[in-house]
Amino acid sequence: MITLPGGTFLMGNEDALANPHDGEGPVREVTVEPFRIDPMTVTNAQFARFAKETGYATEAERFGWSFVFYGLLAPEVADAAQAPQGTPWWRAIEGAAWNRPEGPGSDVRRRQKHPVVHVSWNDAAAYAAWAGKRLPTEAEWEYAARGGLEQATYPWGDELSPRGQRRCNIWQGSFPGHHTGRPGPVAADSYRPNAYGLYNTVGNVWEWTAGTFAGDPGSRPMRGGSYLCHDSYCNRYRVAARTANTPDSSTGNTGFRCAADA
Repeated sequence: MITLPGGTFLMGNEDALANPHDGEGPVREVTVEPFRIDPMTVTNAQFARFAKETGYATEAERFGWSFVFYGLLAPEVADAAQAPQGTPWWRAIEGAAWNRPEGPGSDVRRRQKHPVVHVSWNDAAAYAAWAGKRLPTEAEWEYAARGGLEQATYPWGDELSPRGQRRCNIWQGSFPGHHTGRPGPVAADSYRPNAYGLYNTVGNVWEWTAGTFAGDPGSRPMRGGSYLCHDSYCNRYRVAARTANTPDSSTGNTGFRCAADA
């Protein structure tokens, strides 16, 4: 884990990119105590060890299904599965879980270093407790993700692709129908880390954090955006961006990293 000294920083965002309904603003001074945080999100290999040693079954495994992005499915599977109203790119796939990311017939044997997904907030908290850690607070997460850059848009600065270089795993093309590559998570240590040594704090997978979501105490906050984020509808691959979901929800683009007291 990376030990960070803590201190006071400017948290939040209120410029034109902010999503006003997400509670990103106002920009305010926040102080965090020294803490430790994982440089990467928890991987499939790490979660497999937890599941093997404890016999833990995730909520997706117990419920019997989870949400999978339709572009990762065979057309006949996607067409036959239920899509939620308002987000038709998701499909409720029976048998989808952390070790079967696209449902029956899929596995993680070649994705050991990829972030574990299809984990709920409750699953993430259980793993963290087993590991002797905890989930980071939103303030800790944002402080670490910023890498010491005050009010920068991204962990590396204000330009999304400096000198034309991709710095994160987000949607490339026209969402949701066209992607210039294959959508999905990449290895947890992909791209260069920020100045504090943290990888992929924006893009790749959403990350559960501790606490509750203002205005909706039944939900848990998530930070960082994912491989499905695109500025045409979800410009949340920014260090100040946030969203939330219920603590028992799981999708193929949500994972987590752990923190601990210093």
